[in-house]
Amino acid sequence: MALNLFNFDIRYEHDVVLVRQKARTIAAALKFDAQDQTRIATAVSEIARNTFQYGGGGQAEFSITEKGQDKVLLVALRDKGTGIANLDEIMGGRYVSQTGMGLGMIGAKRLMDDFRVETDPSRGTSVFLGKQIPHRFTRFKPEELERVLSSVERASQDPFEELRLQNKELFSTLQELRSRQEELAQLNRELDETNRGVVALYAELNDKADFLQRASELKSHFLSNMSHEFRTPLNSIAALSQILLDRLDGDLSEEQEKQVRFIRSSAQDLTDLVNDLLDLAKVEAGKVAIRASTFNVEGLFAGLRGMLRPLLSQNSSVNLVFEDVIDIPDLYTDEAKVSQILRNFISNALKFTERGEVRVSVSRGHDNTVVFVVSDTGIGIAEDDQERIFDEWIQVDGHRQKSVKGTGLGLPLSRKFAQLLGGNVYVKSQVGIGSTFFAAIPVNFKGPTEVVYVPEVKRDLDNTKTPVLIVEDNREALFVYDKYLKNTPFEVVPAKNLREARAALRDLRPAAIVLDVLLQGEHSWDLLQEIKQNPVTRGIPVFVVTVVDNRDKALALGADAFYAKPVDRSWLIEQLQRVAHRQSGRQVLIIDDDEASRYVLKTVLGQAKFSFSEAVGGNEGLLRANEKVPDLVILDLAMPDLSGFEVLSKLKENPRTADIPVIIHTSKVLEPEERSLLSRAVAVISKGPKSRELSACFSDAFSKAGFPIPQENEARHV
Repeated sequence: MALNLFNFDIRYEHDVVLVRQKARTIAAALKFDAQDQTRIATAVSEIARNTFQYGGGGQAEFSITEKGQDKVLLVALRDKGTGIANLDEIMGGRYVSQTGMGLGMIGAKRLMDDFRVETDPSRGTSVFLGKQIPHRFTRFKPEELERVLSSVERASQDPFEELRLQNKELFSTLQELRSRQEELAQLNRELDETNRGVVALYAELNDKADFLQRASELKSHFLSNMSHEFRTPLNSIAALSQILLDRLDGDLSEEQEKQVRFIRSSAQDLTDLVNDLLDLAKVEAGKVAIRASTFNVEGLFAGLRGMLRPLLSQNSSVNLVFEDVIDIPDLYTDEAKVSQILRNFISNALKFTERGEVRVSVSRGHDNTVVFVVSDTGIGIAEDDQERIFDEWIQVDGHRQKSVKGTGLGLPLSRKFAQLLGGNVYVKSQVGIGSTFFAAIPVNFKGPTEVVYVPEVKRDLDNTKTPVLIVEDNREALFVYDKYLKNTPFEVVPAKNLREARAALRDLRPAAIVLDVLLQGEHSWDLLQEIKQNPVTRGIPVFVVTVVDNRDKALALGADAFYAKPVDRSWLIEQLQRVAHRQSGRQVLIIDDDEASRYVLKTVLGQAKFSFSEAVGGNEGLLRANEKVPDLVILDLAMPDLSGFEVLSKLKENPRTADIPVIIHTSKVLEPEERSLLSRAVAVISKGPKSRELSACFSDAFSKAGFPIPQENEARHV
């Protein structure tokens, strides 16, 4: 239901001023705040001016309507003109008029919540403006409505009075802008302090991580060396004790035989410990050989039965049961490591089961795996300890622990071996009932025959560093590059194949590309040609680093440098520093007719090491871009002479400016078809976000363009 407030005829030019006054008066009566009163009055006067100037006059209708639970002030301005022939171009910001026609409608749309235009050559144009009424306003009582309409009728008809009010509103807006600028400066100072604290914290964490890494490497190196040193005398003790037991040098008394068997048993226990230590040291030091072969599970189980039979003789109260193998395919993996995993599971089960049975079975799992299961009726494991037992040297306290021997290394080693083979191990257990250990192993081992444990280089971009795209399929080489660039201004963006490399180039603009020619199953010569032939990427330096000595071919296809593997760190850093030196002093051109928006941009980007120049319109922007050829352009869409759509198109059509990355910065709400017109821009950023959000958006956009924003350094403005 609508409540009609009043109608006002627009016949003369001064009626535009009067309708503005009446719009402000009715907005105040509806309890809009001062800013919204100004927005409503400005939007109504802009459309009223169009009604008088282009429609030959018309009428303004003020009413209150309901939209769901909300009340809306609706202002309809109608004329009897010839309509608007190019309405879509005007509302899309693509229409250019020497008289300024269209700008008023775009501005009014921004100021109001609802905006709708109906136009017809035979019936004229109707523009509907809507603004949601604050909830503090409930409704007009009859006497209040009469008083409001009387005040609207008595509103001053002096245009100078209206000019005075407009000046007052402008002064108030400027004061508010100054206040927000001061708040923004304070926030930036706080952000600087926070960033310095975070940088210091990261530096401390990196130092600690380096220390722990070195300690781990030293431990692994020590264990590896010492395990070998221990193994030699232990083997000698075992061999010599066996010679004594075999009576090769004479008979032994019963007491002597007992003593020699104690010696041999202790040597065997120590040998088992050393073997486990050596296996762990191999894993942690970096290399473990995977000897994959085809075998069947029946043969694996048969070997385990014979190997574990001596353990059964020590405890006749426990049965070891191997279930029949049904519908299990042959496995292609490391049989010795699978056997060692199961041997650890079964020997632990026999140790901690006083009576009952230990049952071994196998079944098909998910994702082309088989699952080996070792269950027992032993003492069980408390829930809190079920993850701890896979940590090195951990042994759970219990009455059986005192009577059986163990190192606390078997289960951790089993988990590491399973992960090496592409699977995993886990346990389910209840205290007093028993435990069940599971080992899920892929049917076909697909990894390399020698597994190298290096941290995976992740693609988490640090906006404070310069991205370098590393196209390399070898994980160890990526790890080396990551170490080389640590504590430098550069960071690794890894790509293990051509698909990932092309995706990375779509997402960001790296400062340089390090390219390996021979990737797994493909070569990257075609990618080098694509990069150097594409106008968007041909300016990115490419360094070919490969084992194939094809320097001439690489340079002929456009590579900027060549190095045969293994790459030297000093050479790589020198090349990247040359790139960084060429990129220092980057020029950024801001094309925006709104001075406040340009000021906010320079303030938000104040920490960047770029030089800024400005253009207040599209034509001036094109002229400056052609003259200076900046490294990056920040472009508004709605400008009085040329729209941002046209400027972007002309920039990309001009060979001199076609390679310049463009970031769109606009307050316009874009339709899907409009976004498609901006596909050649690096990013589209709304003018709406607060300063912190805006800074983050621009930081991401600059990184994609290949110009990361550092946390310190101040910009220079020209």
